[in-house]
Amino acid sequence: MRELAPHDRPREKLIRLGPQALGDNELLAIVLGSGFRRSSVLALAGAVLQAGGGLHGLVRLTVDDLCRIGGVGPARAAQVLAAVALGRRTLVRGGAARVQIAGPGDAAAYLMPQFGARAVEHFGVVLLDTKHRVLRTAVISVGTLDASLVHPREVFREAIAGSAAAILLFHNHPSGDPAPSADDEDLTTRLVMAGRLIGIDVIDHLILADTRYCSFKETGRI
Repeated sequence: MRELAPHDRPREKLIRLGPQALGDNELLAIVLGSGFRRSSVLALAGAVLQAGGGLHGLVRLTVDDLCRIGGVGPARAAQVLAAVALGRRTLVRGGAARVQIAGPGDAAAYLMPQFGARAVEHFGVVLLDTKHRVLRTAVISVGTLDASLVHPREVFREAIAGSAAAILLFHNHPSGDPAPSADDEDLTTRLVMAGRLIGIDVIDHLILADTRYCSFKETGRI
């Protein structure tokens, strides 16, 4: 950072003007801390952003992905992933009041930051009380890039153990296309029927894909 005037260095700039005045590369440079050989920390931050295809793509990178970048070892990779995880958690953890799911938009806002950009398919369930407030979220299955295996007993075991009055199903499509497959529709039908027998409502099934989602309730599938 010697080539930059002191007041233009990311850390000093943040202290002087606040984080909103910094670009993505400058914020990431602060996380990385220092450069590598003849490469400045800003250039290194740029290389990390390029590897992710931009800031949004950082959520898909793994430690191994980051360590392939010259100047990034396991410690720096961990710093980047920790910063990304903290940022995502601020979007889904509010104050003491529990999140209430009044419709598909609320569900998407709650789930997208955590699961929308996962590189591998995750199938999970949000446990809700009688007012559709979130009790907790549980991942039931982690599958391959294009499939996961889910059995109704695993879903409702979580719901019963958590004293849920209703549940919201969700899973992500790593392909980026949230359109439901025939298997998705079949699984949802089976889980809705099982819920009716047990007395636990399945209020929706959301398929998440980066910044888009498909709601079974919104599209008339439930």
